[in-house]
Amino acid sequence: MTLFRTILFFFIFITPLKANTIYDLIKIPNLEIYETNTTNKLRYLYAVKPFRLGINVKKNIHCLNPDKKTLDSKFRIIDKNLKRYSSKFLKKINLKYIVLCENLSIAKINTAGIPDSMMRTLILDINFNELYFERAIHHEVFHIIKDSYQELFNEIEWRNFNIKKFEYSDCSTCNNRWNLDSYSETEGFFTEYSKSTISEDMAEVFSHIMFYQNKIYSGDPIIEKKIYFIKKKITMIDATFKF
Repeated sequence: MTLFRTILFFFIFITPLKANTIYDLIKIPNLEIYETNTTNKLRYLYAVKPFRLGINVKKNIHCLNPDKKTLDSKFRIIDKNLKRYSSKFLKKINLKYIVLCENLSIAKINTAGIPDSMMRTLILDINFNELYFERAIHHEVFHIIKDSYQELFNEIEWRNFNIKKFEYSDCSTCNNRWNLDSYSETEGFFTEYSKSTISEDMAEVFSHIMFYQNKIYSGDPIIEKKIYFIKKKITMIDATFKF
């Protein structure tokens, strides 16, 4: 009987302990561990109930809990893509936790992911459009990279790659340039979304390099400069990085 009570108390208290510990680490409620036994030491967490972050409506983050079947299916895709980043590189860019949920939005605008380098966390919407899902994973990772190494990714230098009359928007949601289809004729940009801000342009270049790997080629001199810039800066962070 004593052994039974010990086991019972263990199961009663272990789940709240895990949930509280996770919240203390990354300040996101309603999460549980999905997978921690990974080659690059990433910790995968998932929403067991919907969560909402922030009290400011304009910055409010909201996401739903995924069903088990979708979660298992999308995890394999996410894990395959994120395995390309070594534990050494992830430590350098300050990324440790991947939060998986559905229908992620910020200020009621749907988004593929929300990076937070301070909390070493990337929230991913596993229900994001499948046409762009894998590429979007690398896009969001780049935002973590750039946030951790702002000094490397000089925006004035980047802006000068474009034709002089081109102007970015003030923010990624300050326009209707949201299309993620890759252009057949690039003219300096891989997608319409690239034209929103410098940060999104950099992230789109990085995601195209990572997703298409050696198959990427445009013959566009502006794109070639941007690719060279991104590769040079990434190898300055980690000379062993493989694109």
